[in-house]
Amino acid sequence: MNAPLDDRLALLAEQAGVDVHWRDALDRPQSVPADTLRAVLRALGLPADNAGDVEESLHRLEEERAGSFLPRLITADVGTDIQVAPVPRGRTWKLLGEGDATIGEGELASGDSRLPAPREPGYYTLFLDDAEITLAVAPSRAFGVADVKGLHRPWGTAVQVSGLRRPGDGGIGDFTALTLCARAAAEKGADALAISPVHALFAAAPERYSPYAPSSRLFLNGLYVDPVQTSGEQTVRAVIDTHNLRQELAELEWLELIDWPRAARARMTILRSVYEWASVDFAHSERFAAFRREQGEALERHARFEALHADFTAHGRPGGWQGWPSAFHDPSSPEVAAFAREHSREVGFHAWLQWLAAQGLSGAQKAAREAGMKIGLIADLAVGADSGGSHAWAHQAEMLRGLSVGAPPDALNRLGQDWGLTTFSPRGLRDTGFRGFIGMLRAALAYSGGVRIDHILGLKRLWMVPHGAGATEGAYVRYPLQDLLRLIALESHLHRAIVIGEDLGTVPADFRQAIGEKCVLGIRVLWFERAADGGFVSPHDWSATAMATTSTHDVPTVAGWWSGRDIEWRKKAGLDDPNLDEVAEREADRHRLWSAMVASGSAWNEDAPPAVDDISPVVVAAAKHVAQAPAPVAIFPVEDVLGLHEQPNLPGPTDAVHPNWRRRMPDSSSRLFDGPIAHAVSAAIDQTRNRS
Repeated sequence: MNAPLDDRLALLAEQAGVDVHWRDALDRPQSVPADTLRAVLRALGLPADNAGDVEESLHRLEEERAGSFLPRLITADVGTDIQVAPVPRGRTWKLLGEGDATIGEGELASGDSRLPAPREPGYYTLFLDDAEITLAVAPSRAFGVADVKGLHRPWGTAVQVSGLRRPGDGGIGDFTALTLCARAAAEKGADALAISPVHALFAAAPERYSPYAPSSRLFLNGLYVDPVQTSGEQTVRAVIDTHNLRQELAELEWLELIDWPRAARARMTILRSVYEWASVDFAHSERFAAFRREQGEALERHARFEALHADFTAHGRPGGWQGWPSAFHDPSSPEVAAFAREHSREVGFHAWLQWLAAQGLSGAQKAAREAGMKIGLIADLAVGADSGGSHAWAHQAEMLRGLSVGAPPDALNRLGQDWGLTTFSPRGLRDTGFRGFIGMLRAALAYSGGVRIDHILGLKRLWMVPHGAGATEGAYVRYPLQDLLRLIALESHLHRAIVIGEDLGTVPADFRQAIGEKCVLGIRVLWFERAADGGFVSPHDWSATAMATTSTHDVPTVAGWWSGRDIEWRKKAGLDDPNLDEVAEREADRHRLWSAMVASGSAWNEDAPPAVDDISPVVVAAAKHVAQAPAPVAIFPVEDVLGLHEQPNLPGPTDAVHPNWRRRMPDSSSRLFDGPIAHAVSAAIDQTRNRS
């Protein structure tokens, strides 16, 4: 039973960035119960279990605002002022740039809080008396499509890396298949290839394969390493024969759906043998050692986590690090160090996988650019990470504990959502100088020409659910939007990479304006661009500051929508509305869509739309329709380029019914766009986007 909400607790919550009052999807006012506020505040490091705790936490916040605790990082915009907390005494200041060159210095008068920011974007070091602060000076906006030389109305396609095929892939996609896909798409005129998240998952738990529930967003999925790229075909063939894997790999390769546990076991068996073979190559070992030194402690902690997780899983302790013996909860403990020494080969193997994965992804981006793509790969950044994973263990000061990211109830999910993920603590970001957030951005942008940020509204606020509570029993926690947007703009500028923010669903208009001003593109999806009367909006009226697309991995493909395949799946999964005749409604919507596509010049014969099983004219018309949007870039999922009926993922608790993240492409990556439908769709997009 919830205790009553008193004014001091409410004051603490608001000052700590927790919304006490909010409005739901139906615009009705809601209030967060006191017990939920206490749980959320506790996770933020601000105890509030009793009146004394509340007063002590309020005092702590007051000291922070007064400048008693200087932040480790401050952000500013080029050409504006640097804002620091005023203090009742004068202070000396000094600003250093690259190579410790002095940019400026002087005295900051008592009570003064402003310093002039440098005129060039970048990272600087600011000294206030003896205190050292990192200063991140952001450009006025992120690197945009218009900044890419020689690029005019570009388009691209989107793929799930795991679903790509190539000869000898052993039943799962990899970076070699991605390279082949990039070249094939470039031949059709694509300038971009958006990919599903390739974050590190759990090597010892291949059954946990959702790309949006990673172990770490700082590292890559080692399963996407192609062993042949390391040791050559002859060596890999010998390894396969040694382990008697030839038949197993052939069976896996021909499956229509990925068998993640089997495919992972086979590939990891091969990679472990290749690792042992490669270890005797001195030049190879020297390059690997250099990579480990360059990556430093972050890589070592991730590799130790993987080794520990595998060991504890093998000894009956599956799950996250919270279930390990307490001595192993601290990544810097003597016990962890001793384990790493005793299992140095296993730790080394996981570090080696990261080296190969980085080479593989870098090679795919290089191939995309060399094939003519002006942007190349667009990486995908998940909204959070598994609370029991590598990132949450290795960087505990940055991450929330005791809370899960989710969403409050809405029209589609009446019980709300608890995604079981953790993310950065807003206070942890400040206390660590945004180190983890910057590292995450750099990891996403290191081998790509752009990044899609999932659930970008999370830069402003996230619905947090205390562990053990229902998804409806959460609260919105606010994040430092201005700081995060500045860091995104700066890293985008430094990497010369575009930024796309997934802003679907109910998003405040001022938020879309805020990200638009920073040149962060939103996303507009064909199915959601509807008028008040239910009709489809003309593509010419779509946003000029958002990416345009026919569908996403979470919604029906064009072929699936037209045929009603998605309705069948929702009914199987129990996600349908029993009070709604979805079949009849879809029939009416088909006529609305076809009329809109006729009006845009993408289709013909308004009175006779194609039959539900006549897919080809629909997917071509839909592609041409969306391609007309004034969007800076248009991205078409490969399922819509090929005219496939099935979507990669059906959101909700559907894994037992729908093969989420398991679908494979119908052909090898190098031949993926050679079929008549793909050729017609690609030609329609390319001609429409490049029309003068």
